[in-house]
Amino acid sequence: MGASASSPLRAIIDLRALRANFETFRRAAPQSRILAVVKANAYGHGVLPVVRALGAADGFAVARLEEAIELREAGVAQRIVLLEGVFSGAQLRLARAHQLDLVLHDTSQLDMLEADPAGRDELWVKIDTGMSRLGFRPEQLASVQARLRALPQAPSRIRLMSHFARADDDAAMTAEQAQRFAAARRQWVDASGETPEASLANSAGALLWPQATLDWIRPGIGLYGATPSASRAATEFGLTPVMSLHSAVIAIRSVATGESVGYGASWRATRPSRIAIVAAGYADGVPRHLPSGAPVLIEGRRAPLAGRVSMDMIAVDVTELPQATVGSPVVLWGPGLPVDEVAAAAGTIAYELLCGVGRRAVFEYVD
Repeated sequence: MGASASSPLRAIIDLRALRANFETFRRAAPQSRILAVVKANAYGHGVLPVVRALGAADGFAVARLEEAIELREAGVAQRIVLLEGVFSGAQLRLARAHQLDLVLHDTSQLDMLEADPAGRDELWVKIDTGMSRLGFRPEQLASVQARLRALPQAPSRIRLMSHFARADDDAAMTAEQAQRFAAARRQWVDASGETPEASLANSAGALLWPQATLDWIRPGIGLYGATPSASRAATEFGLTPVMSLHSAVIAIRSVATGESVGYGASWRATRPSRIAIVAAGYADGVPRHLPSGAPVLIEGRRAPLAGRVSMDMIAVDVTELPQATVGSPVVLWGPGLPVDEVAAAAGTIAYELLCGVGRRAVFEYVD
């Protein structure tokens, strides 16, 4: 995966940190099984190395059928949950052939099961408790359950799930969602008279709402060492960053007072300045809207971005770093510069940065 060795851009993936983060979730919810969320190429980290490093996971969750098939064809034997379910009869047959768990969240998917009831599917019925994205409303559940019970071949197992909208920053809404889910779960009694297994907690839910961990937790962003909280750093949860993004200085420019740097001439030197040009741009995952002044590490010291992010390059004011020269190492995020800090400076979240690292980066795995 990634570019040729000629690229100075390196994404270093620390699989030891990944496993340590996994154990943090294990300690946070010792009674729960862990469904590791590895959608979107494991949040940009490389799905196959991540899944192989997480052999202790009880299962994996992806969004799309192609992601699940890739894992099966790579020999992954654990449970794989298809979070968006399937969208056609052909996809249903493929999912059954690869022994995937299906999330059922829409009546159109019930129609597919009724039209092709041949499989003894493992299903997760998603309940909309306030996210208003995917899932059945609680008042629909009686009808959903009746239709599933009427299938000629009953599903082999049905579990329930929902998703928190604001587990990181809204206690009232989160408590309300948890209460709605608990009530829906009590309403759904399976054929043996038992309450079904359930999953509610994402990363924020698992770390901030221990009462909501239930039978399964679904950590995503926290596994990769970014914070699941709007107000607390990842280190406060004992999480360690898994990805660090590195590049190098490829040129040093001398800029006179009043001269501009970059597209739009949005940055002008207020003094004679030294500008380092770094081989990384928005095609590589550096947010285009990262503002001037945002930090970059060069030779282990912070220096401010100067001007707009280009497709392939950024400019950094190294006037205060005389040691910076062509070839100097650069950290765009990583040790000393958390990805959450860079994301906040860009007005976004770490998810976007991690998932956006481009194909030109060379991925190196440390284990």
